[in-house]
Amino acid sequence: MTKPELSKLDLREASHRRLNPLTGEWTLVSPHRMQRPWQGKREALAARAGLAYDPTCYLCAGNARANGMRNPDYPHTFVFDNDFPSLRPDAPPERIEDGLLVAEGESGVCRVLCFSPRHDLTLAGMAVPDIERVVDAWVEETVNLGGMPDISSVQIFENRGEIMGCSNPHPHGQIWATRHLPNELEKETHRQAEYLLKHGRPLLVDYLGLEIERGARIVFMNAHFVVLAPFWAVWPFETMILPRRRIGGFDEMRAEERTALAEALSELTQRYDRLFAVSFPYSMGFHQKPADGAVHAEWQMHAHFYPPLLRSATVKKFMVGFEMLGSPQRDLMPEAAAARLREA
Repeated sequence: MTKPELSKLDLREASHRRLNPLTGEWTLVSPHRMQRPWQGKREALAARAGLAYDPTCYLCAGNARANGMRNPDYPHTFVFDNDFPSLRPDAPPERIEDGLLVAEGESGVCRVLCFSPRHDLTLAGMAVPDIERVVDAWVEETVNLGGMPDISSVQIFENRGEIMGCSNPHPHGQIWATRHLPNELEKETHRQAEYLLKHGRPLLVDYLGLEIERGARIVFMNAHFVVLAPFWAVWPFETMILPRRRIGGFDEMRAEERTALAEALSELTQRYDRLFAVSFPYSMGFHQKPADGAVHAEWQMHAHFYPPLLRSATVKKFMVGFEMLGSPQRDLMPEAAAARLREA
């Protein structure tokens, strides 16, 4: 008796898992669950910042911060050391090992970057030349912090919106420089190095070529950058921004690429806001090569956007149960998410 033939896997219908080649981790995809009714928690809509200047804001130009220091009357961007940093530069480097109990000192620098003196703006509301000034600040901070002798990683990120734990609506992001590579960069460095050794080409350069050829997950492209919903995305409207040539980090960017990145950031954040007609919350950040002075030919810099909204401005995705104990899971296909963002 012959075995029945297995039907071909249809990614649009069947539950399946997708591999993230940057981390080696899997995401469970369940497209058939998109029709289930939602009777869970609904978030309150966050009020948009309505004031161009807020006299009580710690980040507005000219105002006093919580530690008593006063901000300058900055006209564009403003960078300063975080008044309540998670990392201190004087943390001792000692390592303690007691069997399975291992700890070591982690020194570093935490900085805050105000994107604009305007209290009521987000990246989506800023003009491209003003976003380019933010990109210029990221380049400068990468060079300055990455040049410090005890720094291995410069992590640039932004938490946007109350739902992401942002305590101040003034447009700003953070830059953390650490002695060791954080977990995600450690994984991405290892996987990209493995791929380069095996194939002789950077992993994300090959991946971007495949995505441009297929087209289904592309959201926006210009001459130098591509915005896409990654094949392995975990969050419903997760996206990546990738350079079209190999760039290891911000310090390798050309002038025209800074402008193009600013345009890509503007396009993506405006599309997010239009999707549900709300100031779209997210955590986003740029991954770039380690700051150890090596060439790191395996590395391709990129940005990750992780927005929590699922079905509307008031329904978010929660990471619970199987997702915390097993693997991340999603219902909305990345291809469908990209199509909705293209149309927004």
